[in-house]
Amino acid sequence: MGLVEKVSAFAGKTFTLWVMIFAVIAYILPNHFIWIGAYIVPLLGIVMFGMGLTLSAADFKEVFRRPKEVALGVAGHFIIMPLLAFALALGFDLPKEVAVGVILVGCCPSGTASNVMVFLARGNVALAVAIASVSTILAPIVTPLLILLLASKWVNISIGSLFISIVQVVIIPLLLGFIVKKFFGKQAEAGAKALPLVSVIAIVLIVSAVVAGSQDQLAKTGLMIFAVVVLHNVLGFILGFFFARLCGMDLAKQKAVAMEVGMQNSGLGVAIATAHFSPLAAVPSAIFSVWHNISGSILAYIFSRMKDRKKIVDVKNDSIKKSV
Repeated sequence: MGLVEKVSAFAGKTFTLWVMIFAVIAYILPNHFIWIGAYIVPLLGIVMFGMGLTLSAADFKEVFRRPKEVALGVAGHFIIMPLLAFALALGFDLPKEVAVGVILVGCCPSGTASNVMVFLARGNVALAVAIASVSTILAPIVTPLLILLLASKWVNISIGSLFISIVQVVIIPLLLGFIVKKFFGKQAEAGAKALPLVSVIAIVLIVSAVVAGSQDQLAKTGLMIFAVVVLHNVLGFILGFFFARLCGMDLAKQKAVAMEVGMQNSGLGVAIATAHFSPLAAVPSAIFSVWHNISGSILAYIFSRMKDRKKIVDVKNDSIKKSV
């Protein structure tokens, strides 16, 4: 497993690079990648199964230790990102399919890479894991309702079929991964070493399939979609950070909430768009999948250099009191 672990770690670190390379190749040679579109749902299921292998009961203890902060983080995610998506769709007067795609990615739960970014940012990882886990579990109910509320202006929404899709693509693979880890701990731990490699391959294939399937539309609207996705993500980070500050959280928790609000499970957005809407509706999610890993890494570096002024003041005051 030594070689697999090293290759897997390398793939995880260079994930964004591989996604960008294959996205460009798929755009230039779409015929070689279109066939992958039929496998988007099972590919995302593999990613979610891998996520399930990393979960444990301890990840949910944070929900009971600090329910208010977890609830605020989840509420912030499901309020800020969907409303931002709706506002951008209206403000930019986006074409129907693009508008639906932007709203779709805005209504998805927290992204699978957000916890890693919180760790790199020196944020509160336990809180981040709890927010991501709860938002993912709530997704079958909350995501379809939000899509119905916000996207029905552009298309007819079947809330029942959306619910079933999310359960099939997210919840079942997640539960299977959790169960496998529970009953086959040693084997699951050994397999988890290859997870970054498997996830990278799956997401690279998903993005390549979407780019290839919507190459013509991307040529016409690609720059506009990219601009909207970047704005959506950056505003999500900013509003998430100040939302947490407004709720009285310390800096480490503000970092966690900002990342969990701004990063989406864009793979789910791709799967839903492909299954229920159109290839073009999947493009915002595909672009988001690449972009939020770039922006998240940049923000993690900025956050890692930030220090909690309140704690610094408290330490200084304590030292003054002791000296007196």
